[in-house]
Amino acid sequence: MLKPLANAVLFQCGWFACVLGGDSRWLLVAGAVLAIHLLWVSSWSAEGQVILAVTLLGTVIDTSLRTFGVFHFSLPGPLIPFWLVLLWALLATTLRHCLAWSAQPWWRASLLGAVGGPLSYYAGSQLAGVSFGYATVPTMIGLGLLWAILFPVMHWIARQLGH
Repeated sequence: MLKPLANAVLFQCGWFACVLGGDSRWLLVAGAVLAIHLLWVSSWSAEGQVILAVTLLGTVIDTSLRTFGVFHFSLPGPLIPFWLVLLWALLATTLRHCLAWSAQPWWRASLLGAVGGPLSYYAGSQLAGVSFGYATVPTMIGLGLLWAILFPVMHWIARQLGH
């Protein structure tokens, strides 16, 4: 019971460090969260594969959303900011730990993704100065539909690589 709670608290600390700190020294906090997580888990190699796969998937998805004008960041460039890449790595640390309960049945992950994904983007947009390229309601609905698919896929990735 202590490890899932610690995992959730560490994730939230990393989330706030990334969202509030942007690409600054606050990312060291997020890096420390990842290091602590990998030191804490018994199979850090398998966990590292999950983190890498989810981070790559999330980076491609959010970069695509940026390309299609869903997100506007203050920094120019084709890719998403590093702090957002790091957020994907932090999210990956929760899949086999504090959010493991949401993996089965699949609809639980889908429901959590449909609600939690857009809410996280909305909160992040308010705190990090990221703006939406389209109206808020259609953006939230679109993100909800995307995350209803994406979160079960991330759990599947975690199951496949996390052995």
